[in-house]
This record gives sequence, C-alpha cells and structure tokens, in this order.
Amino acid sequence: MRNEERSAARGIRHGLGQLVRFGVVQARACAFAVALLTGIGASRLLPPLPVARYDLVLVYGVLLTLVARRVGWETRRDTAVIAVCHVLGLLFELVKVRLGSWSYPEDALTKVAGVPLYGGFMYAAVASYVCRARRLMRLRYTRYRAAATTLVAAAVYLNFFTNHWIPDLRWPLAVAMTAATAGTWVGFSVGAHRYRMPLAVGFVLIGFFLWVAENAATYAGAWSYPQQLGGWQPVPLTKFGAWSLLISVTFVLVEHLGTAGRGRRAGRPGPSPRPCPPPVSDSFKTG
Repeated sequence: MRNEERSAARGIRHGLGQLVRFGVVQARACAFAVALLTGIGASRLLPPLPVARYDLVLVYGVLLTLVARRVGWETRRDTAVIAVCHVLGLLFELVKVRLGSWSYPEDALTKVAGVPLYGGFMYAAVASYVCRARRLMRLRYTRYRAAATTLVAAAVYLNFFTNHWIPDLRWPLAVAMTAATAGTWVGFSVGAHRYRMPLAVGFVLIGFFLWVAENAATYAGAWSYPQQLGGWQPVPLTKFGAWSLLISVTFVLVEHLGTAGRGRRAGRPGPSPRPCPPPVSDSFKTG
C-alpha cells in the first residue's frame, strides 16, 4: 500500500510539474499578444497627448514587431506569415467595421474607412502565437487532410463576410470542419514527454482563450462592439464559437506559407505521442 501511495504521489507531482511547464511554454508562445494587449491597455492611462492614442498604438505595434524579430521570438519566415495575416486581418476589419459589426470610436490620423491601421496587429498576434507554439512545442500532425481543411477554412473566412447578405452558415461549417479534421491528431511536447490531442479540440480550446482575450482587449479599449459603446459589457459567448472557427484560417495560412517546411510534411506521423491533457491558448476578434 505504501508503494502505491508513493507511486500516486510521484504521479501527482509529475502531473503538476508538467502542467506548470505547459503554462510556461504557453506564456512564451503568447509573448507578442500579451505585450500588444498590455501596450493597448497602458495607452488608456496616458495623459492627454497631441498624438492620437490609435496612432501611438500603431507605432508601438511596429516597434514590438521589430523587437520580436530582434530577440528571436519570430524567424524571418514567421514574420512573413504574420504580415500576411496582418493584411488579411485589415481586410476583415474594413468590411466588418463598414457593416457595423464593431467600431473604433476614437479619432486618429492612421484610420482608413474607420479602421486604424493597428487593427491588423490583433490578427498578427494570433499568427505569432501559432508560429511560436509550433516551434516551442514541436507540433506534429498525423492524418492531416490539407486540401479538405483548407477548403473549409476558406469557406469560414468568406462566411464572416457573406453572413450579412445570405444566411449564416456557421453551424454547417462547424460540422464540415469537424468532418475535415476527424482523425487528425496534433502531437506536442511538454518537456521530454510527448502528448497528443484531436486538432478540432485544439481549435475549440484556442477559440475559448481568444474569447477571453477579446474581453480583455475590448475592456482595454482596443475596439468596441455596438453594445459596449455606452459602457463595457462582456463579449457575447457566441464569439467563442466564431473564434473556434476563425482560428482554422490562421492555422491553414501558417501551414501553407510557413514555418513547417522543416520537420513536417502533411500526413507524415510525428514522434509517437501519448495521451494528452488539454492544451492551448491566446489572442483576439470576430464577426
């Protein structure tokens, strides 16, 4: 009995240690997003300045990008992928702000059609997380169906535009994404140990933490939904589902443009994984 108790205690200590290691890796992967959100929040505490707050945040985002590249948070390839996500994010912002999904109520010189140019950094932060998580946790995929996943992700992106004119296909697309990723596993490392989880579960977990981050970002005044213009309110839980779908777009972009060339090819198994605890986290906004 004593040996069993010792074994159980060792198992608990190991599990807690792995959880702490996992949290540390996640914090490192979220470094750009956390720094960006912290800067946006801090900008609200500044005294009145001759420069608009949105313009200051844009300068801060550019400097943060340069620092991230300099200190090695991102590789040159990561930076290129993140830049593409930034541009696609700005396109998304221009359409959604014009249609009234959310707004940037403050004035700024660097606003185009109601969207400050720093808005793309929200999506760049998500891409930064995906790129860094891939390297830090040595992500590998088994039975990844690239064509099917890419097709559904493209439909997801388009649906966030077209749902203003035709019926919202969010639920059918969620079913399609579940089917496209059925049997796809993502293997990841925590310390010396390998684990795995279904890719679809990873999307859901990331979507949840993006929803949490979105609450923090709107509270910090990064943007405002219509119901928040009279005072901050929590972001509706429906945005959690929207983010769980939209993260697939970032994932597919990183896969196609990016960081994976070395070490993984679609469909090639990674190191044999073991059963895993839930993972994954963080960054920003949806329709």
